[in-house]
Amino acid sequence: MMAGIMGYFGGRRDAKQSSRDAIVTLRQQLQLIDKKEEYLQKKIDEEMKKARANAVTNKQGQYGHRTATAALRRKKATEQELERLQGTRFQLEMQVNTLESASFNAETMSAMKKASSALKDIHGKLTIDKVDTTMAEIQEQTQLANEVSEAISANTYNGVEIDEDELKAELAGLEDEELDKRLMGADHVPVHQPGGPSTVEEHTGVMEDDEEAQLRELQAALAM
Repeated sequence: MMAGIMGYFGGRRDAKQSSRDAIVTLRQQLQLIDKKEEYLQKKIDEEMKKARANAVTNKQGQYGHRTATAALRRKKATEQELERLQGTRFQLEMQVNTLESASFNAETMSAMKKASSALKDIHGKLTIDKVDTTMAEIQEQTQLANEVSEAISANTYNGVEIDEDELKAELAGLEDEELDKRLMGADHVPVHQPGGPSTVEEHTGVMEDDEEAQLRELQAALAM
């Protein structure tokens, strides 16, 4: 009610809410049209039924003829009213679709506007010229850093004269020394001599001496 009073006195209403209210009103009207269409269709069916019934009895008298004709006239008038109502339905449905589409477009534009505003806040005073300038400065500093690194590494051996032939000769000498060490180590490896027959013979002689001593002890014991 307050919204209606504000609208009457020229108060500004929310466009989104106004669109919703209009859509609700149109849909309510469509529901009423549904009920009326149902009523008219039922009336058409009844008049058609009367016309058929009296058309059969038309041969029996003038009364049946007039009744059937009147029923057909009422049926025809009701059909015309139903057609007009269906035209009204079509117009209301078109308005609902238009309002829903307009409301959707308005909400889409509102979302896009908010996104645009957010992008502006993010970018601030940033411009393409500033971006180009910053990127150029970064590239310049990167190039300078590379040049400094190359200069430092290049100056590491400045003032030092290196004879490549002397380096090769020194490397060859180291290789010869390492080879000699390996060969000397091979000369000092002990050679394993397998046991010969002399060892077996010595062991056999010891066993024979023990047997002779035991035999002599036995003979002495028997002589006693």
